[in-house]
Amino acid sequence: MTLVALAASAVLLVLQAQSQSNPAFGIHDKSRPQPAAVTPGMPSTQARVGSAPSDAVVLFDGGSLSAWRTGNGDAAWKVVDGEIEVTPGSGSLTTREGFGDCQLHVEWMVPKGLKPAGQAGANSGIFLMDLYEVQILQSAGNTTYADGTAGSLYGQHPPLVNPCRPQGEWNAFDILFTAPRFKEDGSLQSPGYCTVIFNGVVVQNHAEIFGRTAHAAPASYAPHAAKLPISIQDHGDALRFRNIWVRPLGN
Repeated sequence: MTLVALAASAVLLVLQAQSQSNPAFGIHDKSRPQPAAVTPGMPSTQARVGSAPSDAVVLFDGGSLSAWRTGNGDAAWKVVDGEIEVTPGSGSLTTREGFGDCQLHVEWMVPKGLKPAGQAGANSGIFLMDLYEVQILQSAGNTTYADGTAGSLYGQHPPLVNPCRPQGEWNAFDILFTAPRFKEDGSLQSPGYCTVIFNGVVVQNHAEIFGRTAHAAPASYAPHAAKLPISIQDHGDALRFRNIWVRPLGN
């Protein structure tokens, strides 16, 4: 067999091999559906609010809090100058819709005038599925335990680095979340995973989630629905949020 024939045979074998991500198609299969075209969002700057991608579920764009609730009622937090402000003591802000695997974008800021001191004074968090927390904290110039700093998977994984901006400036989280799966008997089939990009810097790289977020206690899993709300924690501090959107990923 000539070298040309050998090369052609090798290419044919590659094309006939099943794709690892979808066995219904071969590798490099030209009949496989093309990815949908999406208009990318505009990144935010300190002076300008960005926009969501065209296929995102917009949770807050500077106007209504209709996508959110507090407890079983309407959202108790305030909209001030196109930004959400925590109403301390009112309870967490929770989406009315449930989500599983997703890409989540959230921008947050600790206003000047608040007084961070470890975990106190400038604290909140993003709870994926209302269970798994990515910590929000003023971590520029404020020291606390490593797995409780901004960008940590609280109590589980410290961030790889600390890119937190100074108080009074906006921070951005881009979170890629893979929800845990459970077997019919309620046992864990596969854990959750989380990638966090914090102000453009990777601080969690497909980190395994060990279970429900707990304070000063080991995390563990309990079975739950495939889709649950996203919540933003009321930790008693008047932080601000803007430009919040989510893209469900294949579930």
